Amino acid sequence: MNAESPTLVDRTARGIWVVVGFLVAVEFASGILQGYYTPIFSDLADHLGVSDADLNWLEAAQLIVSALCVPPLARLGDLIGHKKVLLLATGITALATWWTVVAPDFGSFLVAWAIQGAYVIWLPLEVAIIHKRTGGDTALTRRAAGVLVGALELSVIIGAVAAGALVGVLPMWAILAFPAVAVTAVFVVIAVGIERDSGTSDGAFDWLGLAVLTIVLGLVMAGLVGVRVLGGGSLLAWGLVLVGLVAIVPFWRIETAVDDAGRAEPLVDVRLLVSRAQWPVQLTAFLFGMSVLGAQIPLSTFARTDPEVVGYGLGAGAGFVSALIAEYVVFMAISAFALPLTSRWFGAARAQAVACFCVAVGYLLWLPLHTELWHGLLAMAVIGLGSGTLVASLPAAAAAAAPASRTAFATGMTNATKTVGGAIASAVFAIALAADGSIADAGLGHAPLSGYLTVWAVCGLAAAVAGAMLLSSRR
Repeated sequence: MNAESPTLVDRTARGIWVVVGFLVAVEFASGILQGYYTPIFSDLADHLGVSDADLNWLEAAQLIVSALCVPPLARLGDLIGHKKVLLLATGITALATWWTVVAPDFGSFLVAWAIQGAYVIWLPLEVAIIHKRTGGDTALTRRAAGVLVGALELSVIIGAVAAGALVGVLPMWAILAFPAVAVTAVFVVIAVGIERDSGTSDGAFDWLGLAVLTIVLGLVMAGLVGVRVLGGGSLLAWGLVLVGLVAIVPFWRIETAVDDAGRAEPLVDVRLLVSRAQWPVQLTAFLFGMSVLGAQIPLSTFARTDPEVVGYGLGAGAGFVSALIAEYVVFMAISAFALPLTSRWFGAARAQAVACFCVAVGYLLWLPLHTELWHGLLAMAVIGLGSGTLVASLPAAAAAAAPASRTAFATGMTNATKTVGGAIASAVFAIALAADGSIADAGLGHAPLSGYLTVWAVCGLAAAVAGAMLLSSRR
C-alpha cells in the first residue's frame, strides 16, 4: 500500500498539470481581455464617436457587473459543478465580446462591454477545479494557481503589445475581433479539455440577497450617472445615491437572517466582513480597486493626448502605451515574487502598508510630473511595485483572517470589494473628466487637465488612507 502511494501521487500530479495546461489557455484569453484594449481606448473613443470622459462609463458598468457576478456564480459552481459555470461564464463573455465587434453605437457597445465582465469569475472557478482535482492538496493547488497567474500577466503584456501594433493597420472592427476569437477558442478548450464535475454543496441559493445587492449597487451607480447627465446640483441624482447607501441596512438584515436561519448560505457573510481581523483587508481591497481598476482608462487617454493640440498630455502612440503596460506588469511581477522577502522584513501588515504608500507616491508623482514620457514610465514603475504586492498578498491575508470554512468566501470578497471600489471610482472619474476645463475646443472630445489631476489625487489619497489604516489597525 505504501509502495503504491508515491505512484498514485505522481499520477495525480501529472493529471493536474494536464488540466492546468488547458486552464492556462483560459487565463491567456483573460489576459488578452485585460491588456488588449488599454492602448487603443483613444481610438475606440473616435470609433464610437464619444469623448474620453465617456469611456470611463465602460469601466464602471463592467466592474459593477463583475462585482455582481462573483458571489452568485461562485455559489452556483458549488451547487451544480464548476465546469458548467465556467462554460456558462465563458459563453456569455464570448457573445458579449462579439457584440462589441458589431455594436452600432456607444449605448449598444456599453451594454456588451458590461456583460463581458462575466470573465472575472474564471480564475476563482479554475482554482476550485484544481483544488477539487488535487483532493484538497493546498501546496499543489497554490503552485498551479501561480502558473495560471503567471500566464495571465504574460498575456496582458502580449495583448497590449498586439493591440498597439495593430492599431492604424487594421480597421477597428477587425481589431476588436481578435479578443472575440480568443474567448471563443477557450470555450472549445474548456468543453473538450476539462472533465465534467458535480456540485459539492447543498442548500438553497440566496436569491433575495442577490436582488437587494443589485438594487444597492444599481441605485448608487444610477445616481452617479445622474450627476454626470443632470449636473452636480441635481437633487434627484444625489437622492438616488443616498437611497442606495441606505438600502445597505435591509441588505445587512437579510444576510444575517439567512445566516441565522441556516436554510441557505448567505450571498455575503457580512458578520465575517466586519470582524476585527477581516475589515482592514477588505477596506484596503476597496481603496486599492479605486486606482488599480478605476484609473486604467484615464491613464491611457492622457498618454495618448497630444499636447500640441490640447496643451497637455504625453502625445504618445498606442505602442508607447503598450510599453507602459508591459513595464507596469513587470514591476508588479517583481514585487509579487519578492513578497515573502518583504513580508519577512516588515511583517505582513506593514509590507501591505508600504505597498499602499508606493501606490500613493506613484499616483501623486503624476501631479507635478506629467509632461514627458519618462515621467509616465517613472510613475507607473512605482505604482507597479506597490500593486504587485497588494494583488499577491490581499487574498492570502483575507484567508488567514477567516475561519477554515470561510476562506474561499474571504478571498473571493477581496476581488469583489476591489471591483466595487473600481466601479465607483470609474463613475466618479467620468464625472471629473467631463467637467469644464481648459480645453479651447470642446468638440475635440478631450477631458480637461483638472479632471486628470483629480483622478491622480483621488487614487493617491485613497492608497495613502489604506496604508495609514493598515498601520493603525495593526497597532
